[in-house]
Amino acid sequence: MANTGEASGVIDGERRMLIDGALVEARSHKVFDNINPATEEVLGQVADAGHEDMDAAAAAARKAFDRSGWATDKELRKRCLGQLQSALQDEQEQLRAEIVAEVGAPVLLTYGPQLDAPLADGLSWPASFIDEFEWERDLPVGTAFGSRSWRRVTKEAVGVVAAIVPWNYPFEVSINKLGPSLAAGNTVILKAAPNTPWNATRIGRLVAERTDIPPGVLQVVTTSDNQVAEDLVTDPRIDLVSFTGSTAVGRRIMEKGAPTVKRLFLELGGKSADIILDDADFEDRLSMAWTVCVHGGQGCVMLTRMLLPRSRYEEGMAIIEAGFATVPYGDPTDPGNLQGPQISALQRDRVLGYIDEGVEQGARLVTGGKRPSQFEKGYYVEPTLFADVDNSMSIAREEIFGPVLVVVPFDDDDDAVRIANDSPYGLGVGVTSASEERAIAVARRIRAGTVAINGGIWYGADAPFGGYKSSGVGRQNGREGFEQYLETKTYAGPLPVDAG
Repeated sequence: MANTGEASGVIDGERRMLIDGALVEARSHKVFDNINPATEEVLGQVADAGHEDMDAAAAAARKAFDRSGWATDKELRKRCLGQLQSALQDEQEQLRAEIVAEVGAPVLLTYGPQLDAPLADGLSWPASFIDEFEWERDLPVGTAFGSRSWRRVTKEAVGVVAAIVPWNYPFEVSINKLGPSLAAGNTVILKAAPNTPWNATRIGRLVAERTDIPPGVLQVVTTSDNQVAEDLVTDPRIDLVSFTGSTAVGRRIMEKGAPTVKRLFLELGGKSADIILDDADFEDRLSMAWTVCVHGGQGCVMLTRMLLPRSRYEEGMAIIEAGFATVPYGDPTDPGNLQGPQISALQRDRVLGYIDEGVEQGARLVTGGKRPSQFEKGYYVEPTLFADVDNSMSIAREEIFGPVLVVVPFDDDDDAVRIANDSPYGLGVGVTSASEERAIAVARRIRAGTVAINGGIWYGADAPFGGYKSSGVGRQNGREGFEQYLETKTYAGPLPVDAG
């Protein structure tokens, strides 16, 4: 059994995949390295699946959906989700250390969105919703074409779901895909991000060892090859692809899934606007603007595009700059740090490239912008602040996914709305004002899927999350997220002639 050697600080992750109820190596026996982004050291290895492994996973999931009672046995589903919840809680501290090591997530974040928050309700809320959900409803008697019929609408599982998760919040996304898709009666293939595989393989091991989930209901597959992962999108045995990641990959999934008319849930990128209205308490709000650097800025819904009124622009920039000088960053195992490394050298260099592009396009680099000299190892980027940004610049339009805040000036509320909506994305928006009514009025005009008024937090397994425009299709969590894993079937039958 995989475990965490807490005394020695050694992380011993699960290298095997879960396919058809068995913990297995890749058929080729290939493995790939799991790298700690804070130290650049190899943590260990994990199975590197090939096309033959993905084929076996799809076959197992299809068979389990078509031949087992998983889709129809609600009590079994509730019991199994409860078992998995308990098993994960039993290994919560080992999982915490594992996430810090492979994700580079600051340990403090694991007590919130990286681990504890999704573990609290990501499985339990969908399990409880099984009893609350309206699985069928009767329609009024139909009288079409001269006949009278009873009519009924029912909901049933879509079938086989491919759940493809990212590396930035891997456990959080995995649990919030597995909870509703399994509770709705689907079978699932969970494809872990190659940068962060162990939290997923731990789930696979616990399913095999600690739950009554039937063989084939859940597969956990790890691969370093994007072509192998793409099998999930093209395979006709798979009914729905649930993907969280970049907009570019989301577009490719839409293209590759078109021939088999795949159902899709795509939670994609964002460049969310943070609108600070001129009546806001600047000291209170802007002194915390550096929080966009938390977890290296590696969050799709982070408010990384701040809109600041021209009438108070210099005042606001001074407060923001002072705050950026205090960003606690470095070793993610240190509970005092809130910014850790970028996930990889590739991602670090991508962020630095955007920073260089911002300077070239005329934005004012206020602070940061380089690799920090105090760290000999690790994929770190300095907390970076840009001022005098025009909304047409690439740093204002594209998702950097790094510890970078860009500040754009605006004239009035109408101008703020115009700038906020002038984006290919529509994942989130924040509005701060002394008047909640004014803030809500502005937010209603923004085309975005989530809204934070004066710092409000919408997150939870019961809250639908997703975006407009290029930020995606569908919603994660809540009733809306549950229903996207269901199909709708309408029944009708003739009524007796003398029926009322």
